[in-house]
Amino acid sequence: MLKNYFKIAIVVLRRRKFFTFISLFGISFTLTILMVATAFIDRITTDAYPDAKRDRSLYISGISEVGYKTNWMRRSPTSFYFLDHYVRSMKTPVKVAISSNSASTNTYVNDKKITIDYKYTNAAFWDVTDFKFIEGKPFNQQQVANAERVTVISEDIKHEYFGDEPTVVGKYIEADNVKYRVCGVVKSVPITTYMLYSDIYLPYTVSKGNYKDKGYFGAYLGILLAANKADVPKMQKEFDQIAKRLPVDSKDYDKVIVKAESYMAAYLSNGNEKGLSGLTLATIIIGVFAFLFMLLPTLNLININITRIMERSSEIGVRKAFGASSVTLVYQFIVENLILTVIGAVIAVVLSLIIIHFINSANLVANLNLSINISVLFYALITCVLFGLLSGVYPAWRMSKLNVVTALKA
Repeated sequence: MLKNYFKIAIVVLRRRKFFTFISLFGISFTLTILMVATAFIDRITTDAYPDAKRDRSLYISGISEVGYKTNWMRRSPTSFYFLDHYVRSMKTPVKVAISSNSASTNTYVNDKKITIDYKYTNAAFWDVTDFKFIEGKPFNQQQVANAERVTVISEDIKHEYFGDEPTVVGKYIEADNVKYRVCGVVKSVPITTYMLYSDIYLPYTVSKGNYKDKGYFGAYLGILLAANKADVPKMQKEFDQIAKRLPVDSKDYDKVIVKAESYMAAYLSNGNEKGLSGLTLATIIIGVFAFLFMLLPTLNLININITRIMERSSEIGVRKAFGASSVTLVYQFIVENLILTVIGAVIAVVLSLIIIHFINSANLVANLNLSINISVLFYALITCVLFGLLSGVYPAWRMSKLNVVTALKA
């Protein structure tokens, strides 16, 4: 039966080539955009470098103070003091990584201006993360305590600053008018991994800012590492208890809100105490965008399918006259539409590979290499089936309701 439906579908597609072209263009274009977007989201959410311990980590991306009477709210990354004094006192985490947000400065090499992003970290940052060291090693706790001007640099900045030098450990790099001795070079991180991305990493003790300030607000982020995955709920509970007891440091505010969350929740956190979390809100936005993006081509395909049905009214009338049921006709047309959608999906996969190759070659997002993997193909398959069903059910229902006599007269 399916074999016959396939043959009929191919004949129908070849009969009206222009309609077939319009249908395939709409399907393949829509699925191509969705596949490239899915590949981008998949890379951001699943790329484990240099953060392979996400399953046993919690992330602190910011802290808020809320005034219920004044309806005021202020939010910022946490201070170094908050992470060092409150979070590092926790018993469950085996390590607490502390790092600042990235900041930029300009430096010059051979009259060439280079923009360098720099980040301050503690020594535990290198134990919590899994950076791949191409040469050298990270700075240690003693060097941090001594406020030594040492740095770990990325592979990209090594090539940009030092050129073709085979090894740069022991050499000096200038940033913000200060020279730092290179102690290690790591594989570069894409900028989308904002909590870990930087060109150079410096001990927090060489920061020109006042990291000793005892307020809650600052420019630092935290990663809590549990001994194993099973300890994460316990670590979460311990942190929540600390967060509940935090005193408010201003009479204009009533409560301090700070969360230790999973990677994606922290990545998308909006800091609201009530309502939707950042992760939930982002999921809804992506879902609505995908639905609206698919809606227009789906409606167009429905109109084209209805036009095709009207052209096949005689065929439908004959089949009904010989006893074909409405269910059989609906099933046939949906199968035909799914075959059309699958052909469009195959074209979309080819187009997606070409576009992704161009994006990677052009290095539009540094160190972010997109790919079509099993996850992306799975979501593409689900989208393909939904697209085929959405655009095929209504026309198929219309076809099944055609009166035999009216259909034969057409």
